[in-house]
Amino acid sequence: MTPAASPGTGEGIRRDSVRSAGIEARGMGFAYGDRRVFDDLSLQIRAGEMAALIGSNGSGKTTLLNLLSGVLAPGRGEIRVDGRAIASLSSRERARLIGVVPQESRLTFDFTALEVVLMGRAAHLGFLGVEGRSDLAAARRAMERTGTWPHANRLIGTLSGGERQLVFAARALAQEPGLLLLDEPTAFLDIRHRLEIYALLRDLNAAEGLTVLTTSHDINLAARFCPRLVLIKSGRILADGSVDQVFRDEILTDLYETPLRVLIDPVSGDRLVMPAGLK
Repeated sequence: MTPAASPGTGEGIRRDSVRSAGIEARGMGFAYGDRRVFDDLSLQIRAGEMAALIGSNGSGKTTLLNLLSGVLAPGRGEIRVDGRAIASLSSRERARLIGVVPQESRLTFDFTALEVVLMGRAAHLGFLGVEGRSDLAAARRAMERTGTWPHANRLIGTLSGGERQLVFAARALAQEPGLLLLDEPTAFLDIRHRLEIYALLRDLNAAEGLTVLTTSHDINLAARFCPRLVLIKSGRILADGSVDQVFRDEILTDLYETPLRVLIDPVSGDRLVMPAGLK
């Protein structure tokens, strides 16, 4: 399968038949055995929003994404996506609504980048599971949107970390979901690729209405691109709001249990978090 065989203009992800999907957790409880992670947690991400989950290691961010995507089931409470209980959806129905980009993706075989992206079309394939022209077109649009189309015929193992992460983002976009969940999508990447991925997410949200929820350890980068920040500590929501609302010395010091200060960038006017004592 070669790029030449794939039709399409590459003018963004066609969303005429895809609407943004919101997601909501209501009174959710979850535990790993005797270790309780969440107890009566509620969170709503409205259709068309872009938000980031922020918190220290072990705060529950990845577990929350796994619950919202349907990988894990809550012990109590419920999760609704696009107004429907996620527990009532088949895996195929979930894949049509929710795209997921994990922190790390491991493949058993060394597929080409195009083959990896086409895996995102599984929920749209017919009984025989064979890709048609519309599937190839969707894959190409997703790859051109992420800048990975020139790598279509390269084996995934030959790509850099940033290039691979963009391919996995393209795989999720090829699903044509209404909601995109990302777990630390810029982990292990250099600043250039971090900026590229966040800029892509912002463009998808602003221009195409895709609902985006990402976790991040880079609080300053997340604040630059995400209009809403949800701060999580020990399985509970510590603060939820805009950068101006949650970037407070006392809130962030509590979140990370480390003395922190919020400074103003003299050039951009953006709020920045720094360890206390640094100027």
